[in-house]
Amino acid sequence: MPRKESAALGKNILGLTLEVPKESVEHNHSENGIPDVCIERLQEEFKQLDCTDKQKDRMEEFFNSKRAIGELKHDDLVNICELGQGNGGIVWKVRHKPTDKIMARKYCSFINTDYNWCNWCHWFWNSLSPGKSIYLEVKPAVKNQIVRELKVLHQCNSPYIVGFYGTFAAEGQINICMEYMDGGSLDLILKKVMRIPEHILGKITVAVLRGLSYLRERHRIMHRDIKPSNILVNHQGEIKLCDFGVSAQLIDSTLQTFIGTRSYMSPERLEGANYGIMSDIWSLGLSLVEMALGRYPIPPPSTKDIDDLFKQDPNGNQPRPEGFGCYKVLAIFELMEWIVNEAPPSLSQTHFSPEFCDFIDRCLKKSTTERADLNTLLHHPFYKRYESESDNQDVASWIRQICKIDQYQINENNYRRCAT
Repeated sequence: MPRKESAALGKNILGLTLEVPKESVEHNHSENGIPDVCIERLQEEFKQLDCTDKQKDRMEEFFNSKRAIGELKHDDLVNICELGQGNGGIVWKVRHKPTDKIMARKYCSFINTDYNWCNWCHWFWNSLSPGKSIYLEVKPAVKNQIVRELKVLHQCNSPYIVGFYGTFAAEGQINICMEYMDGGSLDLILKKVMRIPEHILGKITVAVLRGLSYLRERHRIMHRDIKPSNILVNHQGEIKLCDFGVSAQLIDSTLQTFIGTRSYMSPERLEGANYGIMSDIWSLGLSLVEMALGRYPIPPPSTKDIDDLFKQDPNGNQPRPEGFGCYKVLAIFELMEWIVNEAPPSLSQTHFSPEFCDFIDRCLKKSTTERADLNTLLHHPFYKRYESESDNQDVASWIRQICKIDQYQINENNYRRCAT
């Protein structure tokens, strides 16, 4: 089919059908271009999502802040400190001067030249991950198109999805402003503690599954890059997903694109086969094993390594010693071959509950016909055990404890430097 004809039918050159929600066109907008959020309508949506009163209050607070901020401008933002750094870009904690609101700001830089759709798809997904942004070569008109498409993220309103304040282009960069999660990402937390205890992983599992369910049911969005660095926490005990995009709003539920982090990709993705939401399930299972053991589980640690871990850290709250969890890293092709051909990681009932072990086994089936689907996991005993807890006080206490550990380590390092 000629390219012009394909574009007229709403498809791009990769054959992906994009579907913009009708509501995004029908929304009333304020003068500054930000969607005018109706709190009553949001409350009705939260009833359908079975949100708690506390979650409703937190979301209402977020949208009131979003309304007060209005149109984002470069001169209104002041950098406070760096939060993360990735491929060619930096994420900063910033303050919005007119409102004093704290948020996370991601910089994505561009060179003005010809537009490449494949590069744009790759950038789009990676740019939504804190600490990760890459350079692209696009024309000014395309930057404006990207900003318009990113505004569809205003429609993603869930207690399990990181809030989106908006985006703007300035000084050759796309700036993406997101909700600031003061606990950071789970991969950064794993650099502070030896492992994450099972009861916290239970709450993480509930939040991730609810986030995936929301994206799929409400927006037809696949995540495609579930991993610890894309799961964020805050001091209120909230757990939220980031790094997803509207470019995955597909009519069909299977994709053939190769976007995401290879270390967490499912076997079918690495083999180049069609994939769907089941690939996110694999990534979730692998991430949970990594967080439970305190190290990436491929190649798997020995039984002795795991036994030693639980002797050192029986409750999952010990500071991580320098060098802990280091192991021989496989080359990328060795890693891909291992994921495709070797037995998947698993957990032993010696140290973990039977329900958690079974949940992991169901997530890490190499065949998609054997792997549990989203609905099955939402009814699994491990999920059900933690679903009934109405608040995240355990998570909030755990985050506060980790921050104390982190501050202690900072003070200890400063003391050692002064002593020398």
